Amino acid sequence: MKIQVGFLVSYDYKLLKNSIPLVYQDADTIFLAIDKNRKTWKGNDITIEASFFSWIKDFDKDHKIEIYEDDFYVPELTTMECEVRERKMLAEKMGIGNWLVQLDADEYFIDFKSFVDFLKSKKHLLKNPEKTPVEVSPFLVNIYKKLEGGVLVVDNATKIRAATNYPDYKVGRKTKHKTVYHNSLILHECLSRTREELEFKLDNWGHDVDINKKEFLEKWESVNEQNYNTMQDFFYLEPSSWKTLKYLKGTTVEELSKSVKVEGMYHSALYVFFKNFGQSFKYLFK
Repeated sequence: MKIQVGFLVSYDYKLLKNSIPLVYQDADTIFLAIDKNRKTWKGNDITIEASFFSWIKDFDKDHKIEIYEDDFYVPELTTMECEVRERKMLAEKMGIGNWLVQLDADEYFIDFKSFVDFLKSKKHLLKNPEKTPVEVSPFLVNIYKKLEGGVLVVDNATKIRAATNYPDYKVGRKTKHKTVYHNSLILHECLSRTREELEFKLDNWGHDVDINKKEFLEKWESVNEQNYNTMQDFFYLEPSSWKTLKYLKGTTVEELSKSVKVEGMYHSALYVFFKNFGQSFKYLFK
């Protein structure tokens, strides 16, 4: 009954220097899943510098980090099929019977300890996970674009399936089982890249075939601190899902963690209560 954290490691591996320290103390083991042939899910080549592995060795004072290399790219599969396959393989490595927390390199968990404490309070769900499958969801603050002195974020924290007791993944981290919500936040450096980095991401992640790349990049490039509140519909799949943006001051994870509190990005306890009540009612007769 451990807290096992797994990261998918790819072209944005350098961001792990931000995300790993945030979960290190409260994780039992941290697994880094890396394609042994250094391929993306689309089959493109990536390079991971030797200095990154040196950083891992120096940082890992408690010997919690395990490198898991395997062949995660299958030419006959779509990018999303490759993603689901890798997540399931990683989960098997992490061990069924534990809380399986899967994160991406660009996801920065704010107050991971409170999330871990919540998971530990639900340890009864680990006794027979196949019969009581759940996905545990904190909320995600998506960083849309970096600006000088701050960032533009999506003005609504959305759910993210961060943990599960039974990794029956269907699409990305979605298991389509009952969701249990916890009122914690993850900062997601989703689209806050250089133009070149963003284009590479759009071509190589699980949603590559779902995006109108040209139209999306035109809007992303044009929005700034002066005009963001005159524009709307920013999501890369269904634009209206990200209706508006908010400006947050700060350039570091620590500064932005303070800004999300000041700007009221957390949902109310009542909101989370009713989300959980709705899920309990929905699955009452299933």
